Amino acid sequence: MSWADIWPQPLDPLHSLSLSALVAAVPLTTVLLLMGVFRKGGLLASCCGLASTAILALAVWGMPFSLATLSVAYGFLFALWSILWIVFNALWLYHLSIMTGSFDLLRRWMQEHASGEAGVQAILVAFCFGALLEGSAGFGAPVAVTAFLLVGLGFEAMEAVVVSLIANTAPVAFGALGVPIVALAGVTGLDLMKLSAMVGRQLPLLSVILPLYLVMVVSGYQGLRRSWPAALVAGLTFAAAQFLISNIWGPFATDIIAALVSVAALTTYLRISHPAVKVRPNAVTRAVVSGQPPQEPLPGRLHVAAWLPWAWLSAVMILWSYFKFFQRGQVPIAIGSLHNGVLITLYHKPYAAIYSFQPLTGGTAVLVATLLSALCFRAKGPLLVESGIKAARQLRIPGITVLMIVGLAYLFNYSGMAYTMGASVARAGRVFPILSSYLGWIACFLSGSDTSSNLLFGNLQVAAAHNLHLNQVLLAATNSSGAVTGKMISPQNIAVGVTTVGLIGKEGSVLRRTFWHSVLLAGLLGMLSFAQAYWLAGMVP
Repeated sequence: MSWADIWPQPLDPLHSLSLSALVAAVPLTTVLLLMGVFRKGGLLASCCGLASTAILALAVWGMPFSLATLSVAYGFLFALWSILWIVFNALWLYHLSIMTGSFDLLRRWMQEHASGEAGVQAILVAFCFGALLEGSAGFGAPVAVTAFLLVGLGFEAMEAVVVSLIANTAPVAFGALGVPIVALAGVTGLDLMKLSAMVGRQLPLLSVILPLYLVMVVSGYQGLRRSWPAALVAGLTFAAAQFLISNIWGPFATDIIAALVSVAALTTYLRISHPAVKVRPNAVTRAVVSGQPPQEPLPGRLHVAAWLPWAWLSAVMILWSYFKFFQRGQVPIAIGSLHNGVLITLYHKPYAAIYSFQPLTGGTAVLVATLLSALCFRAKGPLLVESGIKAARQLRIPGITVLMIVGLAYLFNYSGMAYTMGASVARAGRVFPILSSYLGWIACFLSGSDTSSNLLFGNLQVAAAHNLHLNQVLLAATNSSGAVTGKMISPQNIAVGVTTVGLIGKEGSVLRRTFWHSVLLAGLLGMLSFAQAYWLAGMVP
């Protein structure tokens, strides 16, 4: 393709960078306002966002129709295999564990091993078990399930929701088997392993602090004096595993393995230390779910059944990463005339459009773990099929939403709108790494998803980094890290929590109790990003 055939992205189509950036922000604002302010569904919001992006790309940025169409098609292709294939199989494994009874056994195991001290219960259930659910299923499951379990352990309903929301932060960037990082790599074109490693060098700070923070929220300073050793055991082991796995094997199994390591370390510590028991006032017993009769302790063989699906998932993901199965059989697919058919004016280079189809991607690894779990449980064909159908039904609307959002993001990038916004926000100067965290925070607060935040703002962060001569991987990763702190105040996540425990109509009260925690933690990650940008550059891969 000759230079004459390349379409140059206009960086400032309205001859005023500020005005051009405001117009470029219209699609993102449309999505975020519809979801966060007007409480419309993600499907409607994403469709409206994609439509507005297409209109502006064609009418204002002057993008050729063929290139705009190919950009959206490229986004759909990436979403279908690189994101939805992973999520579908993760949900299939989750539903299989429910239908075989394994998940109920795991719930009972958690309740049996939860210390009577309220802060430790919050750590084991909301932080450790919640991370396992976030890593495998996502989609609101961690908040819904852990809030329900905490109520069963005697927590007040409001307290249970608040604790579950605050705990559902540190694992979010690696949730659903690393989908947010996969999406970030796809939309920015940055190296997946470098992004995984960078996020893994930011979030461990939050992972160490969060268990201590949860104890403070639940039990105050007195509770912290009693439970700080247990909190440190859980936080340090989770953070260490999170750092190592994300840096060595990538984003896929980070949450699963970190959660398993943290659960093992904490329960071992509790068996050794025997902390003082503090049963919640409204609890019949710490191992009884409200409204259910007490149950006999699980025999040893059922402990194995409880953890089997997650053990298989961890083992398969480790082997998949170690032997680099992801890279085997991959096929590069050039996206027609879009490949090198767009000039990134900001960088003065052609914009590549090659999709690397990987038949043995992370979703295939999860499928293997699902089938192995089914064999071990001797699940019959109809049950396996039914659990798969349930996963597909659960993913139907969210799946279309993901297609629309990813299509929007790819068109937003290839049209040049992301680079216009990036050049504009870069005017913040040296403090931008702090702002970078809050951009991710805002997007996740309004969209309810770290993945959506990365798709919408990922390339904006990269463009700003280019203008400021900062590391692009650092700022892209900071978007994802900052976004995790916005999830606890997202209307979607809050709605899941209050619905589970019967507090419908109390969303405002929950938001007021989580808001400043969210702001504080986002600021903490912003300061870390600032330090990594200027003083701790050796931490950036």
